[in-house]
Amino acid sequence: MSRTRKPAPQAMEIRGARVHNLKNVDVDIPLNKLVGVAGVSGSGKSSLALGVLYAEGSRRYLEALSTYTRRRMSIAAEADIDRVEYVPAALALHQRPAVPSVRSTFGTSTELLNVLRLMFSRLASHRCPNGHMVPPSKNVAAELPIVCPECGEEFYGPGAESLAFNSEGACPTCQGTGIMRTVDESKLVPDESLTIDEGAVVPWGSLMWSLMTDVAREMGVRTDVPFCELTPEERDIVFHGPAEKKHILYKAKKTDTFAEMDFTYYNAVYTVENALSKAKDEKALARVQRFLREDVCSECGGTRLSEASRAPLIKGIDLAQATAMTLEEAYEWVQTVPSWVPEDMRDMAESIVSQFVHTAKRLLDLGLGYLSLDRAGSTLSTGERQRVQLARAVRNRTTGVLYVLDEPSIGLHPSNIDGLLEVVDDLLEYGNSVVLVDHDVRMLRAADWIVEMGPGSGASGGRVVAEGPVDAVVANPASRIGGFLAGTEQVVVRERASEEELFEHGIIHLQTSPIHTVHGLELDIPKGRLTAVTGVSGSGKTTLVLESLVPALHAATAGEQLPSHVRAVSAEGIKRASLIDATPIGANVRSTVATYSNVLDDLRRLYASLPSAKAAGLSLKDFSYNTGSLKCPVCEGTGQISLDVQFLPDVDIPCPECRGGRYAKTAYEHRYVSSIQDARFPGGISLPELMSLTVDEALAFMRNEKRIAHKLQTLADLGLDYLTLGEATPALSGGEAQRLKLATEMGKSQQSSVFVFDEPTIGLHPLDVRTLIGVFQSLIEAGATVIVIEHDLDMIANADYVVDMGPGGGEAGGRIVACGTPADIAADPESITGRYL
Repeated sequence: MSRTRKPAPQAMEIRGARVHNLKNVDVDIPLNKLVGVAGVSGSGKSSLALGVLYAEGSRRYLEALSTYTRRRMSIAAEADIDRVEYVPAALALHQRPAVPSVRSTFGTSTELLNVLRLMFSRLASHRCPNGHMVPPSKNVAAELPIVCPECGEEFYGPGAESLAFNSEGACPTCQGTGIMRTVDESKLVPDESLTIDEGAVVPWGSLMWSLMTDVAREMGVRTDVPFCELTPEERDIVFHGPAEKKHILYKAKKTDTFAEMDFTYYNAVYTVENALSKAKDEKALARVQRFLREDVCSECGGTRLSEASRAPLIKGIDLAQATAMTLEEAYEWVQTVPSWVPEDMRDMAESIVSQFVHTAKRLLDLGLGYLSLDRAGSTLSTGERQRVQLARAVRNRTTGVLYVLDEPSIGLHPSNIDGLLEVVDDLLEYGNSVVLVDHDVRMLRAADWIVEMGPGSGASGGRVVAEGPVDAVVANPASRIGGFLAGTEQVVVRERASEEELFEHGIIHLQTSPIHTVHGLELDIPKGRLTAVTGVSGSGKTTLVLESLVPALHAATAGEQLPSHVRAVSAEGIKRASLIDATPIGANVRSTVATYSNVLDDLRRLYASLPSAKAAGLSLKDFSYNTGSLKCPVCEGTGQISLDVQFLPDVDIPCPECRGGRYAKTAYEHRYVSSIQDARFPGGISLPELMSLTVDEALAFMRNEKRIAHKLQTLADLGLDYLTLGEATPALSGGEAQRLKLATEMGKSQQSSVFVFDEPTIGLHPLDVRTLIGVFQSLIEAGATVIVIEHDLDMIANADYVVDMGPGGGEAGGRIVACGTPADIAADPESITGRYL
């Protein structure tokens, strides 16, 4: 009997999606295609791609596993949705991959180091116990003894694992980290004008019981005179004194009680060493870090490898030297290895080499050829870490998986976009589906299908405004990205300074010696203008601006010594240099948009002045959700609680008492009556209710409160009108964090200020880039000098002056290729950026 099968589904079907600001969204997402999700910031793109598709795809797959397997995995909560069908198992490549540990390198994270270790185990010349080098032999792979032709000694070659700095091959002195941490005595007593009683010996106060002061007194050290007046003997006792037991009379800090006790003396250096040895997590390590100096390990020279791990040689090169090569150099060198080994080992050599070449090729396509394999993983940028993630996904050659890519173009020079699209094509060729959240117009033009969310942000977004192939979206009048896809939208939106006017407000001059892969440079930047520093990844932009210009300006304005590689800096009239980067704001959920922008202080003052609050005897302090009497008693003002689910990971859920509002029920009794009428708040609006509104909505309620309205208007002008006042700042995107940091600067005179932005357009729709350009224009009109490190062509085109680094990355870069107006750069044949501009 023949069976008829239903045709395979052609699309993922989403019905009634209500995640975050999505408004009952119904949409079909084609399978086995590249689908671009577009929309302005806060329009619901990530809610659709990550909150629905990835959350459901990963959750359904993980729920198919056993409870035992799932216990160490974090599983997404079920999405608020009526129905979603035909979603494959999903993997997400997040915009902000986790910062790797101290043991991670570019080589380990790409797994290229695994292949190199295998190569040095199986194909190298090995050293016999008597020190003779033995030619490559098949015996290592066959697990047979190697016989030294010179002395006849038999020995076994090392396995790949015994060459790993994370296990058997680690340098015994630094345990495979490549660095030695030693106590920096100059940091133990930073202010010698203080007495020990006043806390001069900082680690005794922060790492040890403060009673060490009493023990030091018993050791013969005067604790009531300025530290600078202590004798050499007393100073030696403080830093290096013996661990003697002393009998002391100890007075408790908060009471008048005394206690007699015997206590062993911990000198200042040992206090730090002891804390370091017991530091089990990053938080504990951070407490000790400020007292330490990090030096390259003298035993392994920073290579992380033991002497035995550095013994095998291929073509006269050891494993440490191979990992010190850039990826580009290693790619070329590795391909020469098969011709070097004996004839009978060539098949094996070619097999190992092909593994390296396949992965390396993809990383080179993504523009990472300038990175050395031994580069510490923690020093990679967000964009570099994301590209490593992407290359790893391609190497796995999975089939039938949904890949959700969250802005993979972040940190990419336009010249690297082609390589990224080739990687995406590989994923599709293997039979996968790719959903791409991005703003880069070239990425979106390459999509088979586009879903555009909007039309606005926050409450004004959450709908599908256009969908279909690129041409259909361009032709749709409701689309806000269509004009940019078609190339019909105006790009230059500010009046730029002419070549003659560029330097009329003055010059910032910088001169440097060579550092890293950057040559000695001499550079003039116009004051009071918008300058863009451009170039491919690894060309030296960060070194020039963040490691040279910013610290040099800080030192010059503070009257301190310049960084060692900076030969000169002059910036007449500049008193302040502010770096506004994309690092997350606030360490925990207690930091919100309202607290960071200082709006909450004014709101608390307003609510404390209400008649109902005065009658209840409430003050400004009571309206704090962190410490006030009106904070929610269940969640202590965090708005959420953690549930211990035994052998599954802890789950954070909205607090059942305040439902995420952070305040106790009594806080809702104090209501501000606004001039506008809102059916949701008939008797006026309470502070917790106001905190749940967007900046835009709150502004409408607070129009008559001049000070509050001014701060809210500033946030709206920065394009943050869609954020809620109670939104936790650690969850903000990099671009949102940057703009929120700017909020306190707007409206002030900035004649003496330099503002430096590191890729401020990250995560921004072309329309949001226009808003940001308007913000920069406001700063410039207030007298500021604005410098941006940038890849976004719209931002570069709007700059008054461009400094283009390159021409390549790493050793192939590090020079200023071209300087001038955007038109000058576009006309310069040497400039790679110019070709795209």
